[in-house]
Amino acid sequence: MANIKIDKKIAKYRVQKPEAKDAAAPAPALKAQDNVIWMHEKLERPEVLIGSTYKIKTPVSDHAMYVTINDIVLNEGTPHEQRRPFEVFINSKNLDHFQWIVALTRVISAVFRKGGDTTFLVDELKAVFDPKGGYWQPGGKFMPSTIAELGYVIERHLQSIGLLKKPELDVHQRKLVIRSAPNSRPAPSRPMHFQSRIFPKARSSVQSAAPLPCHDGWLQYLPELRRFEVRINCA
Repeated sequence: MANIKIDKKIAKYRVQKPEAKDAAAPAPALKAQDNVIWMHEKLERPEVLIGSTYKIKTPVSDHAMYVTINDIVLNEGTPHEQRRPFEVFINSKNLDHFQWIVALTRVISAVFRKGGDTTFLVDELKAVFDPKGGYWQPGGKFMPSTIAELGYVIERHLQSIGLLKKPELDVHQRKLVIRSAPNSRPAPSRPMHFQSRIFPKARSSVQSAAPLPCHDGWLQYLPELRRFEVRINCA
């Protein structure tokens, strides 16, 4: 073994075992199919992106908003293939809020291209409240602001591409759904009589039909009444 002369002061030392030399050897070059591409801000935009467009119609505006979310497919054709949101566009005929719409789309797109966990945007947007008050959607869901509804749209898109898990019904909600099913339990033999103030034609059509069973699924038989001004009398 050759002697090595050390001219400098030894500040730190470590004993290297023979097996450690083999581990310190350079690893072989990765194959092309093993190179995993992660989302980062320097990733160039492809010529073609896939996406979805969502319509937002609020009662506070006469014109609808169309939200387009384009996705980029990373590692296409490999086991590491993943679809990530890349950019957002919002289009509307209403130009009253054009400045903040453009600013919001650029900020959200920049966060998407940054990479990492971008699902926090959903909770941040859904927590925005309008000082003038929110509004009710046609389905009966309250929206605190237009920005909050944009957060729900992004949440639905992230659920569709697999970045967010779709919410499941808890035990109490499942029991309620089972109880509300029309065929979940035998219906009693009591007939039902309906009376409507707004739809006189609907009243005559119901009276001419056969008596309906009195159970929780009776509304599916009366689409013409629309649940307005309906009186139910179970004999």
